Amino acid sequence: MAFTLNAPVEHEQDIKKSRFIAYAAPIASEEEAKAFLAEKSDPSATHNCWAWRLGQAYRFSDDGEPSGTAGKPILQAIDGQELDGVVVLVIRFFGGILLGSGGLMRAYGGTTAQALRLGTKTEIIPLVTGDLACSFSDLALLKARLQAIPHLSLVEHFEAEGVRFDVTLKRGDEATVQRLVQDLTSGRSHLRFPDP
Repeated sequence: MAFTLNAPVEHEQDIKKSRFIAYAAPIASEEEAKAFLAEKSDPSATHNCWAWRLGQAYRFSDDGEPSGTAGKPILQAIDGQELDGVVVLVIRFFGGILLGSGGLMRAYGGTTAQALRLGTKTEIIPLVTGDLACSFSDLALLKARLQAIPHLSLVEHFEAEGVRFDVTLKRGDEATVQRLVQDLTSGRSHLRFPDP
């Protein structure tokens, strides 16, 4: 089960005189991630470290911090909270005290984790879309029963012989809904999905 943020969130904390500011936001594309990072980055800061995850795709940057001490802990905090479609930027203003590799990893990862905990989240439900045609005589019963299924939506297209639906439903529910359609229409209608 994966989640995403409902809205942007930020969190700031001081660690051994360095100021860490985390900005996190939901994203739907790599372009959105890049635009967010460009907008929020502070050129006057010592470091602008970041990470984002979008499905199997991810990127991160240490922005001058020792390798593996900033971007990767930010990404691990995203993954640790089962988030997807999220970008996080952590800005550091150096306060004069060196934190060491372990201290940096805890600071970047911890600031990120705290910011993400502050955000409200929504479960990501993978959807699939299929095509269904039915006669006018089956329309009322079929529509009523299908609309009662969680995470299922219908878009109607009226035609001379009946109605065609674009059916969007939760991935994994295809076989159950296909059987329901066939049972309700005595095999006259079939819910079809495009080949993967």
